[in-house]
Amino acid sequence: MKKGFVFDLDGVITDTAKYHYIAWKELGAEIGIEIDLKFNEQLKGISRMDSLERILSLGNKNDAYTEIEKEALATKKNTQYVQLLQSLTPDDLLPGVKEFLAQAKEKNIPCAIASASKNAPFILDKLGVMSDFATIVDPATLKKGKPDPEIFVQAALALGIEPAEAIGFEDAQAGIDGIKAAGMYAVGVYSGEALHGADVIVEKLTELNIDELLAK
Repeated sequence: MKKGFVFDLDGVITDTAKYHYIAWKELGAEIGIEIDLKFNEQLKGISRMDSLERILSLGNKNDAYTEIEKEALATKKNTQYVQLLQSLTPDDLLPGVKEFLAQAKEKNIPCAIASASKNAPFILDKLGVMSDFATIVDPATLKKGKPDPEIFVQAALALGIEPAEAIGFEDAQAGIDGIKAAGMYAVGVYSGEALHGADVIVEKLTELNIDELLAK
């Protein structure tokens, strides 16, 4: 019997990928690196600084900036991204999310957010679902990002359960790998990327039966 749910944010609860893409593309243009949608898929589920490093590698510019300058570039991207997020509303929840969270609350199943995004609290507040989550893992406290299982283990323990008692929800391969490495049951939310290793794959949460999930 499972006792808790651990969710990635982007691509599972809502989809802010388009805002990330716009912000990274604008930054890339400023530093002479062209970013397209195909390359942007590589940035899903990883941290801001790891994303920047991949972009700099794309343009063979890893050594062109100091660490302080890289931090400034990442901050500039995030400022633009947060401005774009101002338009988020509860209508931007992905299909079935509101209903699934309501069912979890009815059954007293605690939920956590395990996202690489440092903007998770702000996004959840804009979506109107902050109160549906018992805990949000602060990515600044992590030693390693996904696919390392650390964020998922920390989320489960914060809910007061063992990782094996939790179910993880992810839309990116790095996340699925992290969930499985943590010893959790993995629900893959398909968004165009093949998700290897997921225990079940759905396109939206409305396809899931919460009682059947909890019995896993």
